[in-house]
Amino acid sequence: MADAATDVRKLSFERAIEELESIVKRLEDGKVPLEESVAIYERGEALKRRCEELLRTAEARVDKITTDSSGEVTGTTPLDVE
Repeated sequence: MADAATDVRKLSFERAIEELESIVKRLEDGKVPLEESVAIYERGEALKRRCEELLRTAEARVDKITTDSSGEVTGTTPLDVE
């Protein structure tokens, strides 16, 4: 797992989710002392928020491809995710 001082805001989605999965596994194993459990749980919450932020950003960038009646691509429009 990355050093606890690593700034979560600088992590890529892949790195954040990897670290979050590692934290979940450690907590599920139940072999982490209480004090450390609280600390890594807090970091896990920060990682979860980072992943959610990155996913929202990615969704905002996704475009829906538009086609004409013959199936030819005519452009893109913003994806309506509601």
